[in-house]
Amino acid sequence: MAIDSLVLGAGQEVGKSCVVVSINGKRIMFDCGMHMGYTDSRRYPDFSLISNTGDFDNALTCVVVTHFHLDHIGALPYFTEVCGYKGPIYMTYPTKALAPLMLEDYRKNMDRRGEDEQFTSDHITECMKKVIPVDLKQTVQVDKDLQIRAYYAGHVIGAAMFYAKVGDAAMVYTGDYNMTPDRHLGAAQIDRLQLDLVITESTYATTIRDSRYGREREFLKAVHTCIAAGGKVLIPTFALGRAQELCILLEDYWERMNLKVPIYFSAGLTIQANMYYKMLINWTSQKIKETYATRNAFDFKNVRNFDRSLINAPGPCVLFATPGMIVGGFSLEVFMQWAPSEMNLVTLPGYCVAGTIGHKLMSGKPTKIDLDKDTQIDVRCQIHQLSFSPHTDAKGIMDLVKFLSPKHAILVHGEKPKMATLKERIQSELGIPCYCPANNETVTVPSTHYVKADASETFIRSCLNPNFKFSTYSSVDKSYLDSKYSKAASGLQVSDERVAEGILVVEKGKKAKVIHQDELLLMLGDKKHEVQFAYCFPMHTERLQKTRTEELPSADTLLCDLDKCTLINQLSMKLSNELSDANILDLGEQLQVESFRVSICSKNSCPHRLSHSVHNDSESVFLCCHWSLRDEKLAWKIISIMKSSSPHTT
Repeated sequence: MAIDSLVLGAGQEVGKSCVVVSINGKRIMFDCGMHMGYTDSRRYPDFSLISNTGDFDNALTCVVVTHFHLDHIGALPYFTEVCGYKGPIYMTYPTKALAPLMLEDYRKNMDRRGEDEQFTSDHITECMKKVIPVDLKQTVQVDKDLQIRAYYAGHVIGAAMFYAKVGDAAMVYTGDYNMTPDRHLGAAQIDRLQLDLVITESTYATTIRDSRYGREREFLKAVHTCIAAGGKVLIPTFALGRAQELCILLEDYWERMNLKVPIYFSAGLTIQANMYYKMLINWTSQKIKETYATRNAFDFKNVRNFDRSLINAPGPCVLFATPGMIVGGFSLEVFMQWAPSEMNLVTLPGYCVAGTIGHKLMSGKPTKIDLDKDTQIDVRCQIHQLSFSPHTDAKGIMDLVKFLSPKHAILVHGEKPKMATLKERIQSELGIPCYCPANNETVTVPSTHYVKADASETFIRSCLNPNFKFSTYSSVDKSYLDSKYSKAASGLQVSDERVAEGILVVEKGKKAKVIHQDELLLMLGDKKHEVQFAYCFPMHTERLQKTRTEELPSADTLLCDLDKCTLINQLSMKLSNELSDANILDLGEQLQVESFRVSICSKNSCPHRLSHSVHNDSESVFLCCHWSLRDEKLAWKIISIMKSSSPHTT
């Protein structure tokens, strides 16, 4: 089984996030975004790669949208109302509430720029009717096989990471997330899960951000310096997300500093947005929730609506203008008026996609920007870039991937060179295979597949109950080695021979079953068979005895008058000196090392004795050896040691 991930957007770029994941027969589209830097066919994902016939209802099990930003939801009305997808769409309650505001604002900007209309207001309304809202940590059974679950992602209000599971295969698609809390949102939170795959954003793949307080001080200092000199501050931002974060920050600063300079927000969208933010207070940070009873953080006393007639009004001001990145609309209109003045400041609060004016300003301060072949913008204003992006940084990405520890990781929503660096870190530091596919490429990774099986009573009993084996052994007291008689001490060898692993049996038409190894032989109607080797050879006792004692009896006397244990005991001592790591068991009349066993042979015609080994040496005894195939090398090493003690062995 495998998981296929077709990247239709945000592959080695930031923009139009869209990944179609096939997991155990189910196909999920994660996000359906648009690219803010393009107005041609590159604006939307290539949906024909999902179905070349346009039958998207049968090609997809469902669509999951992580949050309301246009690069994650901007193509959704086009996909549903123009392309014809009628299947289920899942997103959180806040995303469903705020997405229409973002989509409508974008549609109006398309009209102002004179672009071809991609979707209408009615399309947005009809699209939202198909949405099924979900709560955090609510397990949704999409069908009998597929289940999804949303986890808090921070980033913007309502943003969620989504967990998807089909059978035994499971994955997480993060969307955009933030691993550190800010003024109005908490940090991302997710359970520790057993995952085959994590698909994560990598916007700041190589960036480690400074502390939030340092960034806030830098932002407030830049704004205050500009307005104190009589300048105007333009903050191009989308109406939802960073706008509320920065408004809270400025509101608090204005109160502390008792500033009277007006703060403006363009369009009536903010009024609607803040209304929703007040309603969705449970999705905000802990601090805002705690102070909600006495004061709603989204009731901005110093923020007013902005009218076009105020663009060229004298005096300082701060203006939040939509859309972000200066991709058109009112933010572009104001930028064209304010950019030629050195007194003014343009503050870019976060990441700007390639192809936007915001990106050009961040890439190095230009003196001229060509808007089109007939329009050129004179840029003399101050440019200030801030790291107020709601995305996590490189440390946050590494922390999340390490915490989830998936079997595989895929990076999306980032710049190619930076993604390559992060990929190497994930592979070298975490040991997780990582991929950075381009748009329209597919990554295939194996998925987990568990077999549910019964266990036999014999196997369970063998695992749970001790299965002790007892054997006696003798150990020689070496202080007596130089004496005429050596002293042997008896002992008990105990081993537990429980079965550690069972045998999985899958019979046709029956449920899989784990059985004890002995049960398999019964099922097959066979007996346990093990290859055994045997060898019987003569040993000259005088050579061995002289190494141990001063006076030696004859071999006949050894066999008749002395206990056979004495010879076995002396062999044990010999082997103990030669094989220091071996587990040598002296069992009285028998010596055992692993499966190798040796005893004194009393048979006149032993079948394991070579014919030329038979002679009448009165000082020789025969040693009969047996061993299993697994101890072949060990057996011949022991035999060699014993033979070296006798000059007459052959």
